[in-house]
Amino acid sequence: MQMNYQPPQDEGNPLEKYTINFTELAKKGKLDPVIGRDQEIRRVIQILSRRTKNNPVLLGDPGVGKTAIIEGLSQRIIDGDVPDTIKNKEVLSLDLAGLLAGAAYRGEFEQRLKNVIKKITDSEGKYILFIDELHTLVGAGSAQGAVDASNMLKPALARGELRSIGATTTKEYRQYIEKDQALERRFQPVFIDEPSKEDSLAILRGIKEKYEVHHGIKINDDALIAAVDLSTRYISERYLPDKAIDLIDEAAASVKIEVESMPTELDEIKRRIMQLDIELAALKREKGLELRKDKLEEE
Repeated sequence: MQMNYQPPQDEGNPLEKYTINFTELAKKGKLDPVIGRDQEIRRVIQILSRRTKNNPVLLGDPGVGKTAIIEGLSQRIIDGDVPDTIKNKEVLSLDLAGLLAGAAYRGEFEQRLKNVIKKITDSEGKYILFIDELHTLVGAGSAQGAVDASNMLKPALARGELRSIGATTTKEYRQYIEKDQALERRFQPVFIDEPSKEDSLAILRGIKEKYEVHHGIKINDDALIAAVDLSTRYISERYLPDKAIDLIDEAAASVKIEVESMPTELDEIKRRIMQLDIELAALKREKGLELRKDKLEEE
């Protein structure tokens, strides 16, 4: 039996519940610095400044830095380094997982998304909505005959009431978005290429301080160079700069553990001694029971 959705009395502010405010994070200094993406950020700003068809969609492989471009845009808005058309705007990232979470009743997901869209359109241009993994909106919430999320966005996009930035891979864009012409014509593609090894090294140099502070260790330049070279050589299924950043993060975490914990060999010896102590105690208990049993039998 299908249960119909009955909205709760008070859902609060849907933007606080189902979006992440990137400009607020930039204001608090919680975003990593964005290095070497000036051209792409300028192109996004240029599209956002258009009168029509002013919704960019970032197309690139996973890990090349699509979200970083949105973070860079948010930082420029905070710094006032943008044209008047988007000055003082707030960039909100749609939390699709949050929208779907716990949506047990038919129509509950749609109502949540409708509330988000209404709040943004009522703001009269205050917000720019970032939709990561844009292709997931096609069919999202459409189980059991409900309207999918992309169809809910189209009217607001067509009327110019909703300014949005999408992000997805080129493959998934062609597979899902291009097939829906009404949705596809609302977006202007911006292609995001994998950065070169030199640019990736510059990105690592720009963000290494954040990782040094987090892990409490010093990361020298040789480690950054090695991360780029080794990740390029041995991790072929992923892309720069993400795979090099992961390598630095993993190595730094490993060093931190080595510094703060006892050496692995000593730790293994200590655990072996503990195991032998437990086994010895068990043997003593068994021996004690046997002696007690023998004594009783003698009596």
